[in-house]
Amino acid sequence: MMQEFKAFLARGNVLDLAVGVIIGAAFGKIVTSLTEDLIMPVIGMATGGVNFTNKFIVLGTVPATYTGSLDDYAALKAAGVAMLGYGAFVTAIIAFVLMAFVIFLIVRQANKLMPPPAAAPAAPAGPSEVDLLAEIRDELRKRG
Repeated sequence: MMQEFKAFLARGNVLDLAVGVIIGAAFGKIVTSLTEDLIMPVIGMATGGVNFTNKFIVLGTVPATYTGSLDDYAALKAAGVAMLGYGAFVTAIIAFVLMAFVIFLIVRQANKLMPPPAAAPAAPAGPSEVDLLAEIRDELRKRG
């Protein structure tokens, strides 16, 4: 079993997948930063200073022991208050669209750079239906 495991790990696909996951995680952090640190502040400024990270609706009661601000989404969430954080959701949707668009651009460019796959050799043409029916007819004549 150990030999099979070593052979499995030595395959190029497993290593390629591991590299892809690591690069994907780093790329996700870049897109998250792009969304939260660059794009959302511009959108907030365009909408009159709206901070989307603090857009939420409180669904539950705030604990009596809570001493923080009632406008601080992160603090309320840490305190266990049930909330509908639609601002964080909007930010996540924008991050997803950005990531999907960037991946689309990368794949599109890679497809342009990669040579087209070599055409598979054509399978030898077999007999046509008419030829097969003629063979069957001739065999039936021999037997009958």
